[in-house]
Amino acid sequence: MSDEDATTVPAGDFGPPEDGLQRLWTPHRMVYIGGQDKPADGTVGQCPFCRIPAGDDEQGLVVARGAECYALLNLYPYNSGHLMVLPYRHVSDYVDLTDSETAELAAMTQTAVRTLGAVYSPAGYNIGMNQGEVAGAGIAAHLHQHVVPRWLGDANFLPVAGQTKALPELLADTRARLAAAWPSGAGSTSEGGR
Repeated sequence: MSDEDATTVPAGDFGPPEDGLQRLWTPHRMVYIGGQDKPADGTVGQCPFCRIPAGDDEQGLVVARGAECYALLNLYPYNSGHLMVLPYRHVSDYVDLTDSETAELAAMTQTAVRTLGAVYSPAGYNIGMNQGEVAGAGIAAHLHQHVVPRWLGDANFLPVAGQTKALPELLADTRARLAAAWPSGAGSTSEGGR
């Protein structure tokens, strides 16, 4: 095509056709979709859930620490307040947890629900684990239980229809609110190291 054949086309002609939908463009999500920072393999050395407890709680989004388990915010949350409760030990299967890890995981999950209820007043929760990559676990090598607060009318289908998630609060602010509200007597310390 020569310069003589080139024509100028208005920028407005390049978008999707008019369909009545408003679009929320979230190019920052490409990091997650592209797998940036996803572990190259299932080893302890590659596992972010093994590295996070050795670092700063605010930087790692750690909300609370127990003797064998800890709670942190999901870096790619489904909803504001989306917590994960997991053992410090690098274990992938629920049946491989020790009795004391199982008990603390359950107790911290209950505390997570109580704390989310006190801070955000959700109408309900999704609580569960995805065992294995085929079941949807993003990091299958290190067991983690999701605690997702839910509200009537939340953006349940927005990720499906618009492939985006609207979150009204920054993760650092969510972490600070939940860490401050987490009861210190609930088998955890919300600040400092293990």
